[in-house]
Amino acid sequence: MSVLTLASVPEDATALQSAEAHHARLAGELAGRVTLLLTAVDRDPGAAERIHAGLVEFCDRSLLPHAAAEEAALYPVAHARPEARLLIESLIGEHRCLTALVDALRTAPDPAGAAADARALQVLFEEHVAKENGLVLPLLAMTPEVSLAALLSDMHRRFAHDTNGVSPEKDRDTREGQAMEEERTEETGGCGGVCGCGGAEEPAEPELDVRDVPHALRHATVFGALDAVPAGTAMVLVAPHDPLPLLAQIEQRSPGVFGVEYLERGPEAWRLRLSHC
Repeated sequence: MSVLTLASVPEDATALQSAEAHHARLAGELAGRVTLLLTAVDRDPGAAERIHAGLVEFCDRSLLPHAAAEEAALYPVAHARPEARLLIESLIGEHRCLTALVDALRTAPDPAGAAADARALQVLFEEHVAKENGLVLPLLAMTPEVSLAALLSDMHRRFAHDTNGVSPEKDRDTREGQAMEEERTEETGGCGGVCGCGGAEEPAEPELDVRDVPHALRHATVFGALDAVPAGTAMVLVAPHDPLPLLAQIEQRSPGVFGVEYLERGPEAWRLRLSHC
């Protein structure tokens, strides 16, 4: 079914596509960060600690404010529809579960203790956005008296307001953490020790398999995951075909940032190492 048949006006069809793509970006970055954490726990405790902290920061900066903005802007309108009332109430309950999992990540004594909660967070969020993409957003887009485009615009304003209110202490801590990471990169020759130039043992590389991701959302998922790959590290991408259009978009989006090495060329799967230079 074409997305145009799911909206009462063209602007809402465009808004629906944009919202789905944004969900894919969030889910992709979350999946990338969780995979990085799981692969680092056993092999590189120091890296795992940094990835753990980065995962919590991502949730505080993006995932939880996104959920709060949805509850303020989208959910009340959908809840007013009798056919969606119970669904919205269940989705609000899932937001509370997401918040609880983030709190568990934040208070975990070490990355190993956070791993199970991180994986649970990923699974729940992916199921959650699938319901929003498949049920809530199309319902709003198809309702003539509702402007999904206007609702999403209001949601984005609320999200920007929430995320702009960063305390000076938190902003200072973030900048200090970035400075420490840059210093570490310089000490290991600019690559974090993963390119064979005399640094530490090469860490395990996270693998993102997009063969089961819907085609319409696949590129956005990869972009979100790449946002979670630190400089000097790499991610392995598994695709159902040679992803030449995707590689062209990655280069257009981030010129010269990611190197590409083919590890496998079909016929069942194409595996590529995407290295963040």
